[in-house]
Amino acid sequence: MRAIRRRDKSFLWWLVAFKLHPLMFLTTKHQWKNANRINVDSGIIAAGNHISWFDPFVVSHFMWSNNRPPIYLGKEAIFKVKVIGSLLRALDQIPVKRSSKDAAIALRVAVDRVDAGEAVVIYPEGTISRDPQLWPMKGKTGAVRLALLTGAPLIPFAQWGAQQVMPPYKFRFYLLPRKTMQINVGKPMDLTKYQNKQVTEELLATATEELMQEIANLLADLRGEVAPTVRKSLAQWKAQQS
Repeated sequence: MRAIRRRDKSFLWWLVAFKLHPLMFLTTKHQWKNANRINVDSGIIAAGNHISWFDPFVVSHFMWSNNRPPIYLGKEAIFKVKVIGSLLRALDQIPVKRSSKDAAIALRVAVDRVDAGEAVVIYPEGTISRDPQLWPMKGKTGAVRLALLTGAPLIPFAQWGAQQVMPPYKFRFYLLPRKTMQINVGKPMDLTKYQNKQVTEELLATATEELMQEIANLLADLRGEVAPTVRKSLAQWKAQQS
């Protein structure tokens, strides 16, 4: 199945892009590395770090600019917000009930979307990083599960800069002076060693840790730092910060 591009999207998609796309160019600068790696003629899974409530706009801007309209797996709570929830559903975004069997339903929908040629975006951490330095936390296994089920390319990416516009877990905007939104796209992960094997929790955890390390390395490249090799889970960070 060929990739779904901008030309395949509905009038509503184009209307939203007409409103938001110029606004992102006006209010932010951008620096994109290896953007061509998402231009695969098939469905893809893009998995990256989550640093701000603003960063979905950054990633959407990047994806649309590079002709891969994004389909997000997002928290169900967002879809319950009036107007916003209706708009997200109309744009084919996928709600996920966390810690629920219903998450499996979202995964099946995501499989169908990837098989249809869509670019599905997943934040494996499931929420904004609690790491004080905003390094990636331990990831959930959904991105790897989806890749193994579909055989589609699992493409890691890292982003940096959105936290300067909207700090983590804060409804405050700092648009001026214009900040630079950086995105660094990695090569598709090689999952051949995990294929044709029984899909156990151990296998998924190992592959997901490999994915999160690659995202951390891409982020380190943007920041000019050395990426940590040990990550904490959300539960561990909450316990430490309580």
